[in-house]
Amino acid sequence: MKYLIKARFEVDGKVDKHDIIGAVFGQTEGLLGSEFDLEDLQEKDKIGRVQVEFKHVGNKTMGVLQVPSNLDRVETAIVAAMLETVDRVGPYSARLIVEEIKDLRAEKIKVIVERAKEILKKIREGEPDIKEVIRQVEAETGRVPRLIEYGPERLPAGPDVESSDTLIIVEGRADVVNLLKYGYTNVVALEGAKEQAPETIRRLAQTKKVILFVDGDRGGELIASNIIGNVKVDYVARAPRGREVEQLTGREIAKALSEMVTAEEFMKSLKPEEAKPPAQVTMPEAGVTPPAVEEPKPQVEEAQPPPQAEAVAVETVTVAIPRNVVADIEKLKGTLEAVMYDSSWNEISRVKVKDLFASLQSLEPGKAFAIVFDGIVTQRLLEAAAEKGVSILVGARLGGKLSFKPPSVRVLTFNDLT
Repeated sequence: MKYLIKARFEVDGKVDKHDIIGAVFGQTEGLLGSEFDLEDLQEKDKIGRVQVEFKHVGNKTMGVLQVPSNLDRVETAIVAAMLETVDRVGPYSARLIVEEIKDLRAEKIKVIVERAKEILKKIREGEPDIKEVIRQVEAETGRVPRLIEYGPERLPAGPDVESSDTLIIVEGRADVVNLLKYGYTNVVALEGAKEQAPETIRRLAQTKKVILFVDGDRGGELIASNIIGNVKVDYVARAPRGREVEQLTGREIAKALSEMVTAEEFMKSLKPEEAKPPAQVTMPEAGVTPPAVEEPKPQVEEAQPPPQAEAVAVETVTVAIPRNVVADIEKLKGTLEAVMYDSSWNEISRVKVKDLFASLQSLEPGKAFAIVFDGIVTQRLLEAAAEKGVSILVGARLGGKLSFKPPSVRVLTFNDLT
């Protein structure tokens, strides 16, 4: 049935169920012609069995009458209105009011939707976790890749770094760990050597096909151009733009390696100033200790800061920061907020740290002179600050992989100022 007509009735006397049904059929017979005769409609399965629930209250009979309908919406409404014409049951006056016409199909759809949600949830719960699949396969085959320390430099590496005919060189330990997770066991890390590769890697590279796999940022490009100059590198693979190798999934790693280019193609893809060979560094003679270079401490001013040219000397030894800004740092701790200042140390804007990179990208170049924020100074954020002409970047602490620091940006931490 498509619809269910529900009507409430009241009879001014005590009657039974058959009396009520008889009154409904008798008083509606012929009212709208044979087309809406209830008995004929029942025989054609257009109307279902009439159901009556009632009770006696004093000398009255009260209850609910329900009529299932397989007619269309308009015809069902006509039948419902016809039922309301019933005004007597036996010798007693009666009143019948239709309260609701329920769409039974809509009710079924609700049940279907709720059940479909339950079934879908069970399907999702059964989806395989690819990392767990890899772990199980490795455990069953007895070849769980483990990180080793290779060579006299104790470089982080995979167990097959020496036996494999292909060598993958990455930047750091975390990159090695991530590649091992997805079954790449012929990997070794430069581990801090950004310009001159360790002798162990240079030796390994002589007899193997070498793939240099770097982060998808400016630092990764600089490391690659430096390493290519002093190690035999056949191919260069890069993580997606703005991503680090240690963050990639197994699918992303495979895609990056499939899109690797030759070392020559990589060098040609760089801008002329980026592709220049690394500057030669004169090493001290054996036994001679070079003089130590002391990192200058930031200078805190007592009064208001002087003009920009005098307030901050980025490439020299001092950084003048007003005391009120230093005092604000204490208030900033724990808020996860960032404050941008102009060259006169007036606050420009205040944003959440999670929105800082996006705010920087939309910022007009040269508008922000300094940024102080309760977060980590990352390579991506540092490069964005340099592009927007920011001169001073003060964060809660430095990220673990700052491979390149633009000379135009002075980077400080809260500990440097408080």
